[in-house]
Amino acid sequence: MPKWLKLIIGILLLPACFGAASALSRVVSAAGNAQTFWIALIGGAACWLTVFLLLPKPMLVYVFGHELTHALWTWVCGGRVKKFKASAKGGHVVITRSNFLIALAPYFYPLYSLVVIVLYGVASLFYNVAGSTVTFLMMTPLQWLFFLLGATWAFHLSFTFWMIPKGQTDLTAHGTFFSLVIIYGMNLLILAIFLIVVAPEITFASFGEDLLHRAEDFSETAWRLLCAGWMRLAS
Repeated sequence: MPKWLKLIIGILLLPACFGAASALSRVVSAAGNAQTFWIALIGGAACWLTVFLLLPKPMLVYVFGHELTHALWTWVCGGRVKKFKASAKGGHVVITRSNFLIALAPYFYPLYSLVVIVLYGVASLFYNVAGSTVTFLMMTPLQWLFFLLGATWAFHLSFTFWMIPKGQTDLTAHGTFFSLVIIYGMNLLILAIFLIVVAPEITFASFGEDLLHRAEDFSETAWRLLCAGWMRLAS
């Protein structure tokens, strides 16, 4: 697909991105109670950001996760991984198939958060994690889950924001604008999915309806502004 076509697609996706951001605000307001969810989630994110800003960055952990995400999405898309390399100085994978999802996956797919969720699911098979009131360091198992999710999601977002301005070929290969739109929209969508799962007040259907409604509002407003600007230029 040529870059000019991806640019057009990126522009056409802007209303959906705006709609997702607006609909996400409604999900956030209904997601979990403060003591169990938000305090633990924000606490985990704050702990990681302190490490990210004040201590040496764990580049090996990031690079390994980055390249592994490329590899995982290559398998999902039906390709094969021929070579995998990751070190603190950098890494790369040699794959038999490539597309924009494989290239951009490390910037929107929070791999380590997924690992936390999978471990939670496995632990729940043997132990009532959600219903346990046992505390360790003053937090229940469910609060530890949200703490770790906050830390790993902040890890994902902080490195994503840090790496994007460095001229990553993953982005430029498919057009920077198109890539940024995909990264922004997919991060919002994945975060929304997670919050909907933990917030019984919100359903996927209601989120979808809200997203479409707000995307339509954005499109109508943008079209009116575009028409008004064109009329001024023509007059």
